[in-house]
Amino acid sequence: MSAPLRVALLGCGTVGSAVLRLLTDQAADITARVGCPVQVAGVAVRRPDRHPEVPADLLTTDAHALVTSPDVDLVVEVIGGIEPARELMLAAFAAGKGVVSANKALLADDGVALHAAAAEAGVDLYYEAAVAGAIPLLRPLRESLAGDQLTRVVGIVNGTTNYILSRMAETGAGFAEALAEATELGYAEADPTADVDGFDAAAKAAILASLAFHSPVVAGDVYREGISAVSSTDVARAAEIGCTVKLLAICEKVTGEHGDAIAVRVHPAMIPTTHPLASVGGAFNAVFVEAEAAGQLMFYGQGAGGEPTASAVLGDLVAVARNRVAGVAGPGTTAYAGLPVAPMADTPTRYHVSLDVADKPGVLATVAQEFAAQGVSISTVRQDGSGEAATLVIVTHLAPDSALSATISRLRGMPAVRAVTSVLRVEGLS
Repeated sequence: MSAPLRVALLGCGTVGSAVLRLLTDQAADITARVGCPVQVAGVAVRRPDRHPEVPADLLTTDAHALVTSPDVDLVVEVIGGIEPARELMLAAFAAGKGVVSANKALLADDGVALHAAAAEAGVDLYYEAAVAGAIPLLRPLRESLAGDQLTRVVGIVNGTTNYILSRMAETGAGFAEALAEATELGYAEADPTADVDGFDAAAKAAILASLAFHSPVVAGDVYREGISAVSSTDVARAAEIGCTVKLLAICEKVTGEHGDAIAVRVHPAMIPTTHPLASVGGAFNAVFVEAEAAGQLMFYGQGAGGEPTASAVLGDLVAVARNRVAGVAGPGTTAYAGLPVAPMADTPTRYHVSLDVADKPGVLATVAQEFAAQGVSISTVRQDGSGEAATLVIVTHLAPDSALSATISRLRGMPAVRAVTSVLRVEGLS
């Protein structure tokens, strides 16, 4: 059996402490799977006094010295954020050490440079835990489907927002009420901005698009809308047309007048209740993949939490450790396609629009003319109410998002339209 491999653990919060515990509890199995023992060389934290559960001789505040130590073979980074995580990863690569990370923000922001540094050093960079927690997803995209052509990746990749929207659908609660419940149960942070405004999902969408379409995509390329404007009425309207509302990360290949491109977006959308993603409730995650040869695939499971995320980290750690024992590096990512990211304005979408209008003859015709003037075809229209005011509910066919946005802008200025009360995109997911 080979000599032990020594691991530097950067961070010991919810995920890091679970990684440390599982490394200890499963030491014998990990040794058998890798071919040698995997031992913790040190744990870098900012405040050692807050980690009495960690042996004092393992704790250090000097993360840079730990990752560059000759006694360390591999690095696990679970501190999150951009810096110092980026500098520590680059230092680890330069010292010839493979890295396992759960850092979605950093990978979405600077993945190209990090992959290049790892490749130049001939070491691994694995980050399964960065997207959808315990769900095996990134490695299937990078390896199992490497011989196929992917056309679309659509997913529920944020458990907090999925819990909130699920509760709104189940109970009729409003957004604020469902958010308060999610916070009380620990599904939402005290500051839920990253989740409810879509930043977390956008970072994950960038990683998914980069892997799926072999092209560099960063979080700033992703069109993003959160769920704070979704109302209980929106959820009820969705149910009326056989749909439910989900926050989706959508990555797809589109063809325009300038050739192929990637559309990458995060926003709430109505989806048919018959689609597998519609049944994903609570804080669970799921990702639906469409490929030319493999067809439709769905990955489902727990998308967050200490032990589920630690499971993904340990899976990567075993893979990187095996490669280290064999003296090789695993397959990296490729960006050979170099597809551009299509502007949201050019991306074909559908809208579900609710309007409060004056209840008088000719209003529907006037509204329909405005849609036609922008080149937007109406799929269905329904009118509710009587008296002085009525509600028009309109669902469109596919059109460039810019045309739909222009239509909404024009409707807001029409005398017969008292208010545009709701605008949600509709995804057929066919």
